[in-house]
Amino acid sequence: MRPDDPHSVPRRTALAGLVALATTGCSKLAFLAANIPAAFGAYTRRRDLRYGSEPRQLLDVYTPDKQGPYLRPLVVFWHGGRWEFGDKNEYRFVGAALAEAGYAAVLPDYRHYPEVKLQGFMEDAARAAAWAVAHAGEFHADPGRLYLMGHSSGAHMAVLLALDTRYFVRIDAGIPPIAGVVGLSGPYDFLPLTETDLQDMFGPPELYALSQPINFVRDDAPPMLLAQGENDDTVAPKNSRNLAAALAAHDVPVTLLMFPDLTHADTAAALSEPARGRAPILAAIEEFVGATARAGPRALVPKGPGVS
Repeated sequence: MRPDDPHSVPRRTALAGLVALATTGCSKLAFLAANIPAAFGAYTRRRDLRYGSEPRQLLDVYTPDKQGPYLRPLVVFWHGGRWEFGDKNEYRFVGAALAEAGYAAVLPDYRHYPEVKLQGFMEDAARAAAWAVAHAGEFHADPGRLYLMGHSSGAHMAVLLALDTRYFVRIDAGIPPIAGVVGLSGPYDFLPLTETDLQDMFGPPELYALSQPINFVRDDAPPMLLAQGENDDTVAPKNSRNLAAALAAHDVPVTLLMFPDLTHADTAAALSEPARGRAPILAAIEEFVGATARAGPRALVPKGPGVS
């Protein structure tokens, strides 16, 4: 951090008081702690942009304050919350981390159960991704370098959208080229369904298979980075292992990172500045994005004065 950075003093103060809290592994507390220092980052946040007419069809876009000579990779990140709760604002630290890494990060909200079931929130996911591609140029992002990413149920949505592209067809959108997918502590292979809310959300029983990303693995699936903690007692670690094995069996490039000491929330919390020492999640994402771009970075075309 530069000595003349006007945010350095409050940011150091926030970090000093929040490191212990942000590394506890309790998702609500950890994410609250992570979002406070994230407010001082070197990025611009455009809030509550609408990608649909429903109240929860809003998204935030995070971009770096500095613009390099190339278009930025475009990352769409979906929040967790069992498909029933959660909010993009809880993951502000993720948008900040991705923007400060040089990406344009899009964080959508989406409709939750019981307002909608699988098809409803997955169509929201497709609409948000299609919006990001259509508006990429406004944020100096490259629509040809699209990455889908999420935590927990958001990781399920990111992976399922990448593998079952029929959701793009259902909203009458073109299927975008997906350069890669990042899943943090996601459920990908979680049958049988024993909880009544999940049975209703993904039912009737003859439709359960449609909710399982592992059932849609194919030879031309995009590369994936999967990260999970062995101490995850919310989503069984076998989900990441099984999906990684299925992808590898189809010769799809996959990186599986299993961390012995991490819990369910930790894979996301490790993107925050206070908790990055717990696991190299951000470094792994940067390496993955750098290695999986389907085309080389495209130079930024100047649009004249006044364009940020």
